[in-house]
Amino acid sequence: MNKLFVEASPHIRSSRTTQNIMLDVVIALCPALIAATIIFGIKALVLTVICCACCVVFELLFNIIAKKERTISDMSAVVTGMLLSFNLPVDLPIYMAVIGCFIAIVIVKCLFGGIGQNFANPAITARIALMLSFTAAMTTWAAPLASWKNSVDATTVATPLAMMAGGEDITGTYSLLDMFLGLRGGCLGETCILALLIGGIYLLARGVIRFETPVCFIGTVAVLTLLKNGFDFTNMLYQLMSGGLVLGAVFMATDYSTTPVTTKGKIIFAVGCGLITFGIRQFATMPEGVSFSILVMNCLTPMIDRFTVPKPLGALVPEKKKKEGEKNG
Repeated sequence: MNKLFVEASPHIRSSRTTQNIMLDVVIALCPALIAATIIFGIKALVLTVICCACCVVFELLFNIIAKKERTISDMSAVVTGMLLSFNLPVDLPIYMAVIGCFIAIVIVKCLFGGIGQNFANPAITARIALMLSFTAAMTTWAAPLASWKNSVDATTVATPLAMMAGGEDITGTYSLLDMFLGLRGGCLGETCILALLIGGIYLLARGVIRFETPVCFIGTVAVLTLLKNGFDFTNMLYQLMSGGLVLGAVFMATDYSTTPVTTKGKIIFAVGCGLITFGIRQFATMPEGVSFSILVMNCLTPMIDRFTVPKPLGALVPEKKKKEGEKNG
């Protein structure tokens, strides 16, 4: 018994650090970046590099001005830059992307205390801010493979979601294989489903994310779409591979800082994202709802945690604590 020591938590330690977790996310995003460069040309790579560089610089400058510890080595700013660029049209003016980086890093992340303390996903919030501020630029989509063609007749194209929202039959314009390979209009990092799934499988294998959130998010949209459209599986597949559903479900709805910590909480969060995404896609004036759904559920995460985090053994719930205090007082 003399060798029994009691130490402060944490009692379970891991070799995993923020830096190597973020490095895994960067690696997982690389297939989608390669696909975007092939589909939209070198400008996709340039925009991504600029966003990553700006996010790192903004975080470094904030740390210097606020006299805080330098945190750029944890690579979270690089991940934010990549995710933000993946949520932008490839032809977006550079100054708008820089504004998005400032919003994501300084306003959403650093002013709330840095990584782990931000209330919402920085890339998602920045995309919504840009969408509301620069609507025309944020909804102008480059045609896939246009940079590899000599013709300039069709440099822009409508997204499948916009076409479906307008009641068009897109099966003659885009095949399911086109959708899977990313040969469609959209943000530069969201189109190639194959590349996103490769990245998601890598993150699952590395233990960086869990399957509950992506499966429940995408599954909720799938089930509701089937119910609304009379079990039309073709339409359902087009819906799942359109917009940023897979990108959001795999890479942004699984963010550690802004999502619930328990399995039950993750399922509630993901189902909520799916419900809001479906509602916006089907009944709102805009065709896409993934970004808004994740932001709304980010704001509800503290409440979800409150009701799903298990009570420590022997601890009193707040109501019982109050009654116990009144009894002893």
